[in-house]
Amino acid sequence: MAVFAVIMVIPFIWMISTSFKVNGDVFKYPIDWIPKKWHFENYREVWTGSNPFYIFYINSIKITGITVAGNILTSAMAGYAFAKIKFKGRNVLFLMYLSTMMIPGQVLLVPRFILFDWMKLINTHYSLILPGLFTVFGTFLMRQFFSTLPNELMEAGRVDGAGYWRTFWQICLPLTKPALVTLFILTFTWHWNEYENPLIFLRDRDLYTLPLGLTSYVEEFGTNYVLTMAASVSALLPLLVLVVVCQKWFVEGIASSGLKG
Repeated sequence: MAVFAVIMVIPFIWMISTSFKVNGDVFKYPIDWIPKKWHFENYREVWTGSNPFYIFYINSIKITGITVAGNILTSAMAGYAFAKIKFKGRNVLFLMYLSTMMIPGQVLLVPRFILFDWMKLINTHYSLILPGLFTVFGTFLMRQFFSTLPNELMEAGRVDGAGYWRTFWQICLPLTKPALVTLFILTFTWHWNEYENPLIFLRDRDLYTLPLGLTSYVEEFGTNYVLTMAASVSALLPLLVLVVVCQKWFVEGIASSGLKG
């Protein structure tokens, strides 16, 4: 496992090392893992140059933040309803909703584009935010976790006069922190790295997200690798911090939500 871990880490080490080099040393062999001269100008050019990276950062933070918050809220409420509220056709409705996971996202691109064009949402961040507010996977994950909570908790809440909303908000939701953190990490990572939808629905450079912003360093006759690597390191840092901080709850959420194996 240690050998495989090293193999997986090597590309990231090369990326970080290359971000401090000049273009002439990128493909030098043998590889200089530690640059002989550190060029911090690459990061300065990325952040304050002709294509300032902070604009793409702000756009990604805006889109990802709103999408993740909305997704967690809707998934938690839907998961609670499917797990703890008894109503006619609950299981059938859940299976029908779950079956939509079999539909590839690429199949929906054209209908979604036509719909958003009719709604005048093309070339706006709404075209990326709205579809991400509701996900089948998030509902399934939260439903699995809510199912593990004993029904006696809800019964005790009803005895004290708590309704569905108060039972959900004050009793059940605080107990689902591992699942919420798991959903937060997965959703954040997906939308932070999403490339396909921004490529189709966004046209103005000022609206680009980080994955599209990385293409700014691909020139007509080649790629500026040092700037691309510097921008990639900058884009990767929030994900590394997120996983390190939330790793404990992430592992616990996976282990207790029926997704392990």
